[in-house]
Amino acid sequence: MPKSHGARRRTRALLRSSDKKGLSSLLVEYSPNDKVVIKIDPAQVKGMPHRRFNGLVGTVTRVGRRAVTMDVAVGNKVKELTARKEHVVRMEGS
Repeated sequence: MPKSHGARRRTRALLRSSDKKGLSSLLVEYSPNDKVVIKIDPAQVKGMPHRRFNGLVGTVTRVGRRAVTMDVAVGNKVKELTARKEHVVRMEGS
């Protein structure tokens, strides 16, 4: 059988979620310059960022109806990332 090189390979432990998110997590209002943590919700596949961004902190630049665009520092680069609101959590203290 050929080896799989998909985006979700070797993510059995990484994308395991024990907490259930309710509807209130989708109703959070974000505004530009908010600090958010990328916390992938494995139950929602649509709009899921790549697993390398899981746990990183980003700064919101644009807010849409269903998605948030943010700048994320990766190494010595700043990458622009778009993810649905299910995969984003507001950072405590901001």
